[in-house]
Amino acid sequence: MIMTPDPLTLYRTARESGISASGFYNDNVRSETDDGPVIVRIPIHGADGMDLRMWPEQEVIRAVAPWVSVAPDVLHVSHHPAFQIHRFITGDVLDAVAPRGEPVPAHLAGDVVRFFRDMSRVPVEALPALPADWPKDGDTAGFGALLSAVTDDVWRRFREPYASLYAALGVPADPLDRVEADWATMTGRPFRALHCDIHRKNLIVAAGRTYFLDWELALWGDPLYDLAVHLHKMDYFPDEAEAVRGGWIAAMPADTRAQALADLPVYIRHERVKSALVDTVRYSKLIPTAVDALVERRLVASLTTKINRARAVWGVGGLLEGAEVRRILGTCRSAAN
Repeated sequence: MIMTPDPLTLYRTARESGISASGFYNDNVRSETDDGPVIVRIPIHGADGMDLRMWPEQEVIRAVAPWVSVAPDVLHVSHHPAFQIHRFITGDVLDAVAPRGEPVPAHLAGDVVRFFRDMSRVPVEALPALPADWPKDGDTAGFGALLSAVTDDVWRRFREPYASLYAALGVPADPLDRVEADWATMTGRPFRALHCDIHRKNLIVAAGRTYFLDWELALWGDPLYDLAVHLHKMDYFPDEAEAVRGGWIAAMPADTRAQALADLPVYIRHERVKSALVDTVRYSKLIPTAVDALVERRLVASLTTKINRARAVWGVGGLLEGAEVRRILGTCRSAAN
């Protein structure tokens, strides 16, 4: 399509603006064109790789479009310099209208379940090619082992530079030990297209409808994993979580939900351990740069929850309080300096 201003001008203006809604892998800058607002999506140079990544995001969005109508439109892709332009979706980020501790809109559970169902209909032939060494269809144990291998890589890369912080927070010497033993118990389920990053900051709600952003972590794998990641990251109230879980069981094809309720906790345990390892690193960098005390308190509270949930998986006794986590962060940072 013809875009005015042209894509490169939009990119340069976005880079110079200093204003963005940043994730961990991309800066997202709203810009204006003659045809309406767009998002200029720019990869963050030097971002720490903490997740399993499979395909270029824009290829996934375009591949699923015939089956999924609630993803952003990709208007332009540039490789040199690297950026994308997505059509802006008018609405509210769910985290702004319903942050953790607030009830989500009544329509959200149904929207999420429909999204999972629609994703289950995307044929593998429509997607970009699978890596040659990807687990075979239905090999949920192999898929789980691949997930934990990526998490183990995070642990190996950061355990020494963050050794004192990890130790003070109660991270054991082998944090994945209790997770990896469970993969062999998993029931085989056919693989489907997965989003793998559905949380409050990646959802736009508008006029009773929900849109799903940030497709960079999309995978081909066990659809139960997508549900597990969503439940882990959303931190729903119990009745909300049950509405999504029960809706998923009712809506998904029978072969994709075999023994789902038995295997779901295995994936969630992995996500809790992964979150503790990854977010200890990320939040230890974010908290000192918080723009005000309220943002800092929210970051500390979030990290405290993540650590306590992982400690329960590890069998580490006692809950940490936010004040203790804040003290540990300050002590370990001072020691590192």
